[in-house]
Formats: sequence, C-alpha cells, structure tokens
Amino acid sequence: MSSQTHTMSHSKEKSSGTLALIALAISAFGIGTTEFVPVGLLSSISDDLSISITLAGLLISGYAIGVAIGAPVLTALTGKMNRKMLLMSLMVVFIVGNLVAGISTSFGLLLVARFITAFSHGIFFSIGSTIAADLVPENKRASAIAFMFTGLTVATVTGVPLGTFIGQAFGWRATFLGVAFLGVVGIIASAILVPKDLKEAPPAKFSEQVKILTNGKLLLAFAITALGYGGTFVAFTYLAPLLEDVTGFSAKFVSVILLVYGLAVAIGNMIGGKASDKNPLKALFWMFVLQAIILFIMTFAIPFKVAGMITIFFMGLFAFMSVPGLQVLVVNLAEKYVPSAVNVASALNIAAFNVGIAIGSFVGGVIVDSIGLIHTPWIGAIMVLGAVGLTGVLMKMEKKDSLTNT
Repeated sequence: MSSQTHTMSHSKEKSSGTLALIALAISAFGIGTTEFVPVGLLSSISDDLSISITLAGLLISGYAIGVAIGAPVLTALTGKMNRKMLLMSLMVVFIVGNLVAGISTSFGLLLVARFITAFSHGIFFSIGSTIAADLVPENKRASAIAFMFTGLTVATVTGVPLGTFIGQAFGWRATFLGVAFLGVVGIIASAILVPKDLKEAPPAKFSEQVKILTNGKLLLAFAITALGYGGTFVAFTYLAPLLEDVTGFSAKFVSVILLVYGLAVAIGNMIGGKASDKNPLKALFWMFVLQAIILFIMTFAIPFKVAGMITIFFMGLFAFMSVPGLQVLVVNLAEKYVPSAVNVASALNIAAFNVGIAIGSFVGGVIVDSIGLIHTPWIGAIMVLGAVGLTGVLMKMEKKDSLTNT
C-alpha cells in the first residue's frame, strides 16, 4: 500500500514539475522574443526614426548590456525574496518595459524601455535555470534547463519571424505591444503552475560572490560563453540588412528566412541538451569548432540565395546548441567550487551570454560601418575560435585536476 501511495505521489510530483517547467518555458518565450525581435525590424525602425542601421543595432547591444548588468546585481539583491513572488514581479517589469517600447516616439525612449525590460530578462533566466534544475532528478538537469530554454528557442523559431511579420504589416510598435501581451500570458501561467514552496537557495554572501570572480575556472567558463555564443551575433544582428542588401531577398522574405533559422535553433538546442548531459566540455569544444567553420563558409555563401539559406540553417543549428551545455558547465563548476553561490554563478553566466551578444553586435556595427556587411560572418568566426581555444584550456585543467585528485 505504502509503495503504491509513494508511486502516486511521485507521479503527481513529476507532473506538477513538468507543468512548472512549461510555465517557465512560456515566460522564457516572451522574454526571448523581446530580446531578438529587433533583428528582423532593424531596417524599419531605422527608417521610421531616421537613424542609421548601426545605431538601431544598439537596441540589441544596449538590451544585452542591461541583461549583463541586471542579472548578477538583481540576483544578489533579491536573494531573500520568495522565488515565485520574484518570478511574478519580473514579468510585471517585462510587461511595463514592452508597453513603453510600444508607445515610444523617439529612439531615446525606445532604448530606455529596452534597457528596463532587460533587467527582468537576466534574473529570470538565472533563477529559472536553478528552479528548472531543482524540479527534476540530478541526471536530468541539463535536459530540464534545455526544456526551459526551449521557450527561448521557440521564440527564435516563431516569436522573432512572427514579430518581424507583424512589424512589417502593422508597424514595429505593434510587435512590442504583442510581446507585452505574451508577458501577460506568462505571468498567468506562472501564477497557476509554479509551486509556491520552491526550494529556496540560501542567499549568497557578498564574500562568496567575490569567490566566484576569483575562481579561474569559472571565469574561463564565462569567457567561453561570451565568445562562443557572442561570435554568431556579429553576423546575426545584421542578418536582415545582409539578406536584403547582399543576397538580394525582399524584406517580406526575411521573416521566412528567420523562421528557417529558428527551426535550426530548436533542433540544435535539443541535440545540445542531450549531448551535454554526459560531458559538457567535450561537447562544447566540437560545437564551437563546427560553428566557426560555418561562419567562415557563410562569408562566401551569403551572396548566393540557395547557398546562403543553407549556411544560415547551419549557423542556427550550432548557434544555440551550446546554450544548455554552457549553463550546465557553470552550474557544475559552481557546485564544485562555490556551492553557496550557484544562483549568482548562473546569473553571471546569463550576463556572459549577453556580454557576448553586446560585443558581437557592437563589433558587427563597426564592421558594417567600416568594411561592409559581407565581412561580418568571418569576423564572428574569429570570436568563436577564441572559445574553441579556451574550452581546450579548461578541458586540460579539469583533466589535470581529476588526475591529481585520484
């Protein structure tokens, strides 16, 4: 009898865990859509507000900087807050930020609105990752984090092309108002499906946060995240202008190509989650090698429509494949070296993703202004090669440590 009751309570627990993961993924979808949706709207925003395409690119790098600053600072400040309450508050900030973006009439106000929205983004993914990991057994953690990030990938699959399509049909402001509505759906899902009694992480002391920043291996992991993930954004930020001006596609067709890119991202994320469950470092090394190769090829393929489409598909496949692995790598390293500050380490890694995006899109802007759009992919490949080198170094360090400890 008791084993039957135990099984029933276990399956009930499992289904409530799955529902909570779905709620997290829905919010992640809204947040992911808002981060990347300007990619497809850069041309229309720059025309409407009479600014250069490079200045419009700040809507992506500025947002990323907001995430990078907001994630570690707010994760540390809200350490004592109830997790569920915090999730709900973040979605409120998110909704307000997008509403302001949707009614802004100047580039300055739009940039400020993006910056505010970004604050909710970083901390959402850092606590979301740890909540997701806690909802499942130890050996399923990478897959649970990957599932939550599916929201982010589905955003790239459907949210960004759909946002681009809406923006082209009804004006870019309509897109931001639509994203605010997604936030409302997310907050309702979290209210209903996320359990109240989430495991509270002990608040990290400031001294422990400093410990993260003095741990060589964690710093190396953050640098790998920034370079490996950010390299793609040198080209991806300017994908719409690239496709219109270099490949010769019409603006209307850009949302279709973003859909193809998004599908590749979704496939890559699933493969990446499975591949990284066993040995994240080894998996990451090969993902970055392949991504660098694809970006080099893209420089030569992008002027041709068919070849360009194929390389964009592969760029999407490898661009996000590394995300679950990078997150798990940092959580594992933090549990090993600074167990009391895993949340903060997770937040710093989200910051690292966004520092990478900011560097990538900024570098892309400089390239566009100086030597031209066509050069963005191979410059991005150089950034990714930096991640290949650093991953190799970290693999050697870990191997050496495990030999020393045996």
